[in-house]
Amino acid sequence: MQVWIASFILLFALAELFQWLKDFTLPLPIFILGGVFLAIASNSEKIPGLSSSFFPPEEEPLPPPPSPPQPPRSISFEIRRTPESNSRG
Repeated sequence: MQVWIASFILLFALAELFQWLKDFTLPLPIFILGGVFLAIASNSEKIPGLSSSFFPPEEEPLPPPPSPPQPPRSISFEIRRTPESNSRG
């Protein structure tokens, strides 16, 4: 029952939001300014003086420091020859 109530409330809220957005309009200068901003932002690398003022120069990352040498690990088992392998060899 709770799922039905939550679904109904969610769908009702979405329908009301859609109706509100349908009547919501922005003036033309806002669209023009938005388009100009997007054009400048997308072409900022091509404009020589603009890209350095907005974005600091990228520094190359330093390589990671070398890891300390690992001490050799000892073998934890011994290889034993069986009497059968001694007679074959």
